[in-house]
Amino acid sequence: MNRLNGRIAVVTGAASGIGLATSQLFAAEGATVLMVDRSEGDVRRAAKELGYGLHPFAADITRIGDLAALHDHIAETYERIDILFANAGVAAFSPLAEVSEEAFDRIVGTNLRGTYFTVQTLLPVLRDGASVILTSSVAGYKGAPAFSVYSATKAAIRSLARTFTIDLQERRIRVNALAPGIIETPIGSHSGLSRQENDAFYARMVPLTPAGRNGKAEDIAHAALYLGSDDSAFVTGTEMTVDGGFAQI
Repeated sequence: MNRLNGRIAVVTGAASGIGLATSQLFAAEGATVLMVDRSEGDVRRAAKELGYGLHPFAADITRIGDLAALHDHIAETYERIDILFANAGVAAFSPLAEVSEEAFDRIVGTNLRGTYFTVQTLLPVLRDGASVILTSSVAGYKGAPAFSVYSATKAAIRSLARTFTIDLQERRIRVNALAPGIIETPIGSHSGLSRQENDAFYARMVPLTPAGRNGKAEDIAHAALYLGSDDSAFVTGTEMTVDGGFAQI
């Protein structure tokens, strides 16, 4: 307990799934957590339900103006941040021949462009020696049908962890990617699948995972805690895979 005592953390995509679970764990470990999500109602309800140490802020990471407002809020309210978990993202299943320009732009604009400018915009309020965590995915290196655009953005996130590490080494800011495997979160139901299709997908994945189950948001939250804490003080530029062995065997 208290591994993040006194620290300021920002988590994007915080109203549900991995972001929600990580916000809760960070706060339990002593951090003050700014929960960022594009849905003001959802993020306010989530922060209120989870309790002490959690503060909501509505921002869409695809909008530079929203990111600028987030920067200003942090500067005025907290002065600096110690941990940035750039987690917000979207997913959609669509065969190569059916990907629309609109869908392509939405996924790339959120997962790659949004993540990139989240980090860039918040650089002035990141303290020297801070930890930046980017959400990649095993889809970035393991082929999956009808998932080409999403997978490409996650491969790019892995690259950003390397290049950001070099760009920020003089400030001793650690940058790592966190690659979930098959995690049962609401992003699946938001990717164009019906509830029945979503449930069937998760059921098919269980036998393919050596751990014998799909992952939970809390599994990723604990990995994010490691990367955000001093336990990983000598870890930077890496991609940590948390997938129950799904993409390893």
